[in-house]
Amino acid sequence: MMKKNTVSKKFSVGISLVIALAILPINSAFAQAVLSTADVRRVIGQVVSEASARNAPATVAVVDRSGNVLGVFQMSGAAAQVTISSQRGIPAGTGLEGAVVPATFAAIAKAITGNYLSSGGNSFSTRVASQIVQEHFNPGEFNQPAGPLFGVQFSQLQCSDLTAEAGTTQGPKPSPLGLSADPGGFPLYKGGEVVGGIGVIADGLYSIDNSISDLDESIDEILAMAGTRGFEAPGPLRQVTIDGKLVRYSDTNISALRTSTPSSLNGGTFAQVAGFFDGRVKSGVPFGSAASGFVASQDFGVPAFVLGDRFTPRAGTDAGALSANEVRVLISNALRVAMRARAQIRNPAESSARVSISIVDSNGVILGVARTPDAPIFGTDVSLQKARTAAFFSRRDAGQILIDAGHAHFVNAIRSFGLPTALADGIAFSDRAGGNLSRPFYPDGIDLNPPGPFSFPIDVWSPFNVGLQLNLVANRLTLPGAGCTGISNLPNGIQIFPGSVPIYRGGQLIGGIGVSGDGIDQDDMISFLGLHNAGLELGGAINNADPSIRADTLSPQGVRLRYVNCPQAPFIDSTEASPCNGK
Repeated sequence: MMKKNTVSKKFSVGISLVIALAILPINSAFAQAVLSTADVRRVIGQVVSEASARNAPATVAVVDRSGNVLGVFQMSGAAAQVTISSQRGIPAGTGLEGAVVPATFAAIAKAITGNYLSSGGNSFSTRVASQIVQEHFNPGEFNQPAGPLFGVQFSQLQCSDLTAEAGTTQGPKPSPLGLSADPGGFPLYKGGEVVGGIGVIADGLYSIDNSISDLDESIDEILAMAGTRGFEAPGPLRQVTIDGKLVRYSDTNISALRTSTPSSLNGGTFAQVAGFFDGRVKSGVPFGSAASGFVASQDFGVPAFVLGDRFTPRAGTDAGALSANEVRVLISNALRVAMRARAQIRNPAESSARVSISIVDSNGVILGVARTPDAPIFGTDVSLQKARTAAFFSRRDAGQILIDAGHAHFVNAIRSFGLPTALADGIAFSDRAGGNLSRPFYPDGIDLNPPGPFSFPIDVWSPFNVGLQLNLVANRLTLPGAGCTGISNLPNGIQIFPGSVPIYRGGQLIGGIGVSGDGIDQDDMISFLGLHNAGLELGGAINNADPSIRADTLSPQGVRLRYVNCPQAPFIDSTEASPCNGK
């Protein structure tokens, strides 16, 4: 429970750091460099040259920082379509396994992934994405928990209400296939700032890397690496660890390339991709400009960026609704926690966490979205998914809504899992708790155990067939602006890795807060403490769920669920060791 007598402590600790950050030029940490049309042609030409030398006709895509597609090129002889496969022997037609999709979609998804997962403090490729979304971290290491971004592949979807129409310059932009875990996508940098991404597909398969114990000869990755020449990610940004494990940026390097001169692009054509690229090469939009959709905001008393005027703080639509001022105070406090938090996925060491924050009401209506400078772009959509997931699964009618939408299988599964009143009893669910129930092994990482009730069994599970999360969006995944699920509370789908909590006014559910962009424990802490501290500032008007109704009171199958997991000694400016205890 919150204690009002801790107000001065919570707002005095670290205030000097926040003030110092607040007086920095707000654009100083924001990239303004862009990819020119000449840059786009050079990047694509370098791929085509290498592909020609290897007799491997490819499809190439380049995007800018906001996700605008600047060029899509298909070499003569390149396959028009590719097959989705985890290469695990799962029958075609099981989830997305065996689906045939345009090669242009695959290339764009790879480019967006390398771009959206990266920042000025970390560089992540699609190979890194593969490493962190599978049932084990690391993939191929048995009896290990799932990857820290387990489920992130089903974000940035075209059907999302957050992603702007692909034909405009307002970001963030959607990906035709969500985020990709198929090696062959990299971020692009200029002057140390991420300005976009490149994606390549030439091998006919849209897949994953099932083990990182070997070095793969991925033609997609080799060709994409050729495209990054002169736009490479700075070396230190590739050396990021997660839970003490080094991310696997690439299985190739520049020295392995056979060519160095860009092609003249005579052996192929720029391909039109409906809703994404009209066939004409474009220059990038300056990130941080009004045209990019990400602009500086003074609304929160600390450096922040918002999505233009799309989601400025506003009141909720439900009973006991959050006011616009409460939303503003909540975002401000979450930003302040992030600025004090020690980052998990950024270099140099002792950097502060960089995240996106979303607030929704209990109906899933967006009440506010903001981000710290240089937060990875993927967190914009993901933080909203997280906020909506926490609010939705904490509703007393969540089970009936899922049944009415055709997902009774999963409701029956959780109620047969030792939780007979689940999704109807008002238990407060965080994304960490729901994620515990969404793994192919329960408890997470214990091989040969049965799956959680929101997951499929491991013999048919893959990143392309996960369970409830995919089933909610499968029929609308590639439909622009359709609403991803057919459920009004969840128009951009759900998320199943940590970083959200529901919001209460006393004992009444009034919304959710989601945080994404840094380590998952950091995301948990920022959402949980951001809400706690906002409640203190507002005199107890809003609060976290009472401990008596939190999901960590439940022990299905004799295993206690988790609610939040805050990191030890998480603050740059404090030795406080257990910031979430007793709240």
